[in-house]
Amino acid sequence: MSVMQVALHQSTSLQSSSSSSSTHLLHGCLALKLATCLRPPSAATAPANGSSLSDDDCIVGPYCPRFCFRSSVGVARSHTLPAALLQMQSPTDCSFPVQHTAISCCASNGAPILMDEPARIGEVGRKTKETDVNVRINLDGTGVCQSDTGIPFLDHMLDQIASHGLFDVNVTAKGDLHIDDHHTNEDIALAFGTALLQALGDRKGISRFGDFTAPLDEALVHVVLDLSGRPFLAYDMEIPTERVGTYDTQLVEHFFQSLVNTSGMTLHIRKLSGKNSHHIIEACFKAFARALRKATEYDVRRRGSIPSSKGVLSRA
Repeated sequence: MSVMQVALHQSTSLQSSSSSSSTHLLHGCLALKLATCLRPPSAATAPANGSSLSDDDCIVGPYCPRFCFRSSVGVARSHTLPAALLQMQSPTDCSFPVQHTAISCCASNGAPILMDEPARIGEVGRKTKETDVNVRINLDGTGVCQSDTGIPFLDHMLDQIASHGLFDVNVTAKGDLHIDDHHTNEDIALAFGTALLQALGDRKGISRFGDFTAPLDEALVHVVLDLSGRPFLAYDMEIPTERVGTYDTQLVEHFFQSLVNTSGMTLHIRKLSGKNSHHIIEACFKAFARALRKATEYDVRRRGSIPSSKGVLSRA
């Protein structure tokens, strides 16, 4: 399924009455995940402004997203769709309030994906005698990265995770860099893994597995991961040089081992080809980001269940 983020402009506000069956009024900055329909705009159909939609009704607007309305409390209600939504020509055209209980999108097979869940965010502070690290990750972000680690090459790699995973990542770190980058690199990864663990929660509805092979010129790196709750790293990466800039290339493995330990992830990384150290490492981080994105995205057929025959995924 092709998924896009529609950001409604204006400041976010959420008002709801005390009634469990009341509707919610949401303004801008609410990210609605919408399934993209394949039909051209000319074939799109939509009701007139003010038309009433019942729960489980679906319409297709001019921009070709398919909007479905589904009651979150099982009470039949109707919903009014503003004309601005129906006339939207791009993902950022709309700036209006939407009254709803739960907005969901449909896969091509009609399976609903309830999108009234809160953003999955993890935030961790880790302070030792060697480092002071803060990491925040939003799994349902747009790829924004703000990092200030004191290690330029690591900042560049964190940006790859955010950009290619479509996560919002904020990392600040102060460490004993006068000794070397080891402690700072390690503690950032430990905090990142813990923040990821928080953001995933009970892991209901996620795809769980991710697999991606990323090229960067002559370099090709394959990453497979399982958000299993069981920490394991298989690392097969021959990097030709000892350093990229000032960054010790041995720290790549140590970064992922630390992240695996706290997140409870099974992670396999394998270099298929490559001669340039920078290219190899960057391809590795890009492949990791894309695989993690696949694993953390919702499975449209799972309908909120935990992706395990055991019925639970945890570090315990």
